[in-house]
Amino acid sequence: MVGRLAMNRLSKAGLLLVAVSMASSAVAQDGIADALTDLLRGSRTQEGATAQQGALKRVPFSQEQIQLSFAPLIKETAPAVVNVYASSQVEVRSPFAGDPFFERFFDVPRMPPRVQSSLGSGVIVDADGIIVTNYHVIRGADEVKVALADGREFESEVLLKDEGLDLAVLKISNDGPLPSVSLGDSEALEVGDLVLAIGNPFGVGQTTTSGIVSALARTPSGITDFGFFIQTDAAINPGNSGGALVGMNGSVVGINTAIFSRSGGSNGIGFAIPANIVRVVVEAAQRGEDFFERPYVGASFDTVTARIGEALGLDRPTGALVTNVTKDSPAARAGLRSGDLILQAEGKPVQHPEGLEYRLATMPLGSAVKLIVLRDESQVEIELAIERAPDSDAKPLSIAGNSPFAGVTVQELGPRLAQRLRLSVDLEGVVVTGMERGTPAARVGLRIGDIVREVNGEAIETASDLAEITSSGARWWQFTIERDGRLMRQVIRY
Repeated sequence: MVGRLAMNRLSKAGLLLVAVSMASSAVAQDGIADALTDLLRGSRTQEGATAQQGALKRVPFSQEQIQLSFAPLIKETAPAVVNVYASSQVEVRSPFAGDPFFERFFDVPRMPPRVQSSLGSGVIVDADGIIVTNYHVIRGADEVKVALADGREFESEVLLKDEGLDLAVLKISNDGPLPSVSLGDSEALEVGDLVLAIGNPFGVGQTTTSGIVSALARTPSGITDFGFFIQTDAAINPGNSGGALVGMNGSVVGINTAIFSRSGGSNGIGFAIPANIVRVVVEAAQRGEDFFERPYVGASFDTVTARIGEALGLDRPTGALVTNVTKDSPAARAGLRSGDLILQAEGKPVQHPEGLEYRLATMPLGSAVKLIVLRDESQVEIELAIERAPDSDAKPLSIAGNSPFAGVTVQELGPRLAQRLRLSVDLEGVVVTGMERGTPAARVGLRIGDIVREVNGEAIETASDLAEITSSGARWWQFTIERDGRLMRQVIRY
């Protein structure tokens, strides 16, 4: 027994010497390495272990494997990642403005505007100069400049911006093609895939970090309307916003957007908008649209809790529960009912309402999506048309005169306008759609998206109603607006 064990050890030692002597041939070396790994693991003593061995990780055996690097991939993709500089003029109010004593006896000077700037990243996704970045990078900007990795700087035109998706599409012009990178298929990602994050963190210059896909279909709140993100542990910091999350095939699989952090720096929890939703936004911009239109379903959905899942006989809570269906809507025509549970969309599982909204948004308008719905303990297939939201025929109306509403533009709500303003599509009323700086309306705190419900005891149902009431020139104004689902009342002496 001792002699046999000694012979086995000698055989292994001999094989090691042979492997070292053949190190000059990479192919032979890899073959010896595989055989050595099989022998050392004892895989030849068990049936079927050879197939399992291929899936096992091992240390690098060759010089070529030790020298593996992301450098070729970075050289290919990094030139398409740009710096985005946004600047805007912010009105500075004198500390004496509004003081009746100083305004009566002194000439209160007008303060010069202050320039406010922000820095982020962007990705050239078309050689003609189409760039994707985050909306929050250019929010409120009067001027947006783009700097390429080679130092060239361009003025840019904003083609499309969507606050709800936190995406913006820019355009720069050049005599020749610009370095670009293609948008990949984010649906092909799996947890554990290697990714690179490229951007300009803290303004230090273009930086690349590596990591893995930590999770998919994440739903952090307060970032975008579509809570459907790629989570990664590749370091993302302020300034990376709008930069590229690159897969190992060299395509962009996501746009880096947000981090979870208590310190302001990277804690290894970053979120990227999937490339599939970025693609449809870019296509909308290339068609000349200034806003990405979500499909109109005409139904509301709720999350399935553990208690609801148990009542529906599910082994785990999943899906989007239909809570309401609007009459004559695409959902009603498709046959959806309150109480239906949507489990799949186009063969993809639906885990929550945000996931359903994301999958519907990636479908082109005019197409149809196949849904698998749980109804009365059985699954049925429903075909839902992807349609554009209808809009009212009402025209925008500017409010002038001597009232707290002077300087606003208002319009009667329709589903498409509500969608653009990030409001519920079933809301009705007169909504603020525009606001001039420095006007009475701006000074009293009115905002775009406010719904005017009542003025001086009169209900406001049309834009003409508001124009008529505000032309009266009253000294006291009492009005009610709806903002974020809450009613707010103000009383102002004018």
